[in-house]
Amino acid sequence: MTFNPKLDLLLERVVDVPPHLVWRAWTEPLHLMKWFCPKPWQTTACDIELKPGGRFRTVMQGPAGERFDNQGCYLEIVPERRLTWTNALEPAFRPAKADPNAPVHFFFTATISLEPQGAGTKYTAYVMHTDEAACKQHDAMGFKNGWSTALDQLVEVAKTF
Repeated sequence: MTFNPKLDLLLERVVDVPPHLVWRAWTEPLHLMKWFCPKPWQTTACDIELKPGGRFRTVMQGPAGERFDNQGCYLEIVPERRLTWTNALEPAFRPAKADPNAPVHFFFTATISLEPQGAGTKYTAYVMHTDEAACKQHDAMGFKNGWSTALDQLVEVAKTF
């Protein structure tokens, strides 16, 4: 992947938990629900069918009762190293339908890469967008702060395994 600052967002950090624990936090629904969205938001449902073409669905709920049902499709799974999914496809690689009532009106593809770094993990979240407007919208929604806060929560949860 070649980073394009007009179309892509990137979060890179080294965290003090090993890749296999980060992987569990990303791939086991009961664990993912504990950290996936920044508090006070909550993930109230999660479905993971961990295979290419498999379903990746989360339901996020805000403190005022806002509810966002997000569904996507896994594209690539390399255990304990890389996880790629998109909201542009539904399970079984069916093209997704744009929902004009959804709070997110853009499609993206995300890759989480995990590289061993000492006793920890170099964590890279790489998110590709269709166009500049979508990338700007995602960034304005608080991508860096939101995904960084969620990563902090992931580390807290992973340390309890």
